[in-house]
Amino acid sequence: MPKNRTSSAPRRMLRLRRESWGFVIGSFLFGLAATRVFGHAVGPQLDNITYFVGSLFFTAAGFIQLRLSGRPVPGAESHRVERYDWWAAVVQFVGTLLFNVSTGVALIHGLTVEQDRVWGWRPDLFGSTAFLVASGMAVVATTETDKLWDPHARNWRSTWLNMIGSVAFGVSAVAAFIVLGTDVVENAGVADLGTFVGAGCFLVAALLMRPPHPRYSPNQARTVS
Repeated sequence: MPKNRTSSAPRRMLRLRRESWGFVIGSFLFGLAATRVFGHAVGPQLDNITYFVGSLFFTAAGFIQLRLSGRPVPGAESHRVERYDWWAAVVQFVGTLLFNVSTGVALIHGLTVEQDRVWGWRPDLFGSTAFLVASGMAVVATTETDKLWDPHARNWRSTWLNMIGSVAFGVSAVAAFIVLGTDVVENAGVADLGTFVGAGCFLVAALLMRPPHPRYSPNQARTVS
């Protein structure tokens, strides 16, 4: 048994690194597409494609995260941290799929609908809600293992950065509502800013959660974390 756990450690480390880089790349693409400079430079269609590709990286990273959280559904005998970790991974993965759908729809509509050609994609309410719920569950799990206020804990900082990013996406989703009877976005500037801030928070959180390089020794890994 110990031999099997040891042999699986490098694979888990590799998956953790892939998960982190998936969220990093996805966050970078979302933040880039949210800037008016990029949108004006490449045009609405390529801007929407950037969002869509970013959502695919989010989904790939979310799937890896779900796999790492464990295959069986935690039961009543499971520790509270395990249950909240698992459900946070499930809800977040669902949120990434919802972003796949909304970015894909925006890409298709962007070819024919004037509103989408002008404004492009912004976080949808359902995907943003899923991210917010998942972040809340992750906060509960983190406070079981770390202090509620512990700036020196890597997990603590990453968890709260993800929460702030989810709130920013939620603000963007609300600001992106269309004014009734018009094709005008309620507050396009706030919507873009919320997307940019949220993506930035997710990017930094993913970088903080990167596991140490495999060439490091266990003692070095503990020092880095």
